[in-house]
Amino acid sequence: MLAKFRARLVEHGMERLIFDRLVEHCRQAELIVAGGRQRTDSTHVISAVRDLNRLELAGESVRAALEALAVAAPIWLAGAVPVAEWELRYAARVDSWRLPTSKTKRDRLAEVYGQDAHQLLHAIHAPAAPEWLREIEAVQLLRRIFMQTYYVHTDGRGREVVRKREAEGDGVPPGQLRLASPYDPDARWSAKGDELFWCGYKVHLTETCDNTPDSTTGSAAGTWAPNLITDVATTVATAPDVTATAGIQQRPTERRVKPGEHYLDSGYPSADLVTAAAGEGITMVTPLLADHSRQARATEGFDKSAFRVDWTARQVRCPEDHISTGWYPVRQHGRDAIVIEFAREDCRTCPSHDRCTTAARGNRMLTLRPRELHETVAAARAEQKTDTWQARARAFSGDETSQL
Repeated sequence: MLAKFRARLVEHGMERLIFDRLVEHCRQAELIVAGGRQRTDSTHVISAVRDLNRLELAGESVRAALEALAVAAPIWLAGAVPVAEWELRYAARVDSWRLPTSKTKRDRLAEVYGQDAHQLLHAIHAPAAPEWLREIEAVQLLRRIFMQTYYVHTDGRGREVVRKREAEGDGVPPGQLRLASPYDPDARWSAKGDELFWCGYKVHLTETCDNTPDSTTGSAAGTWAPNLITDVATTVATAPDVTATAGIQQRPTERRVKPGEHYLDSGYPSADLVTAAAGEGITMVTPLLADHSRQARATEGFDKSAFRVDWTARQVRCPEDHISTGWYPVRQHGRDAIVIEFAREDCRTCPSHDRCTTAARGNRMLTLRPRELHETVAAARAEQKTDTWQARARAFSGDETSQL
């Protein structure tokens, strides 16, 4: 009964109906209050498909397309491909029989799968083929899997040759784009930590945590109340945890716990997210990404925190007391930034030159965020180094689903 009920909710696009009603009831009962604390953590969701390696995926994608075409256009399919020969290869699921153990035979089988996929796609896109065949989902997935697995080139005789892509030289799509199954286009392979590796999705759960003990005082952070889940968001498995946080904070008012403190148990939020949350009265308690400059990684030389910025005069003073000569507002990766340049004469004669920069130009350059973001990041990075902040973050840290 429960399975049928869930199916009906999904069929009519009402998956969140009961959840939203329950959250609203808890809010009216003052179990969820504005200004409270909440934390977000994620865990894995395994897709209801078989795990396939690259070879199995290549063969099963051809089989899935043939099965769909056999139902949608059986007469056309009979005249487009050698049915008798292909039936021997694709009658049963590819992962239902033992694959060859030798690398030579496996490479040959991969080549056969690629040639079959190439032939089938050519037939589907031929001028005489019905155009609606290209709209079949299994056919579209076959095309995408073929492109991510194989490379087609022309040999010296002008013939098209299909060969398997290799990570070196040919390149393969990144994990967030790479299909993992011909039956679930959204399932992705992902990893979390050193031990968890799965194919499927990721679910982000947000819960209230007002009654969590505060390590700084040893007492509860507020009056006792049960920890209640206030938001559930499902994303692709490769989505970083922080990508779900902005959407959670922007939910309708009745589903938010704000203004207040939002604890992100895993992942590093962007400075934009931290600043936007602060503008809405939300304090993000989570570590920011560290400075990735060469100086910061080596803990030697001068990173950005060593430079003093005069936003009014639009100048930057370096640790050796030299003043910048260039201030250039730019757009980088779709975001506003400011490029700072120091004079080559000052840098070349500077006693700290070798520790400060190795640029071929000979002078140091900095890239800063706009003032509000820069100051937010600087303050957050300084605070998160303190023992008080680290104890505070640990007190509200979730542990996968054990606390959610």
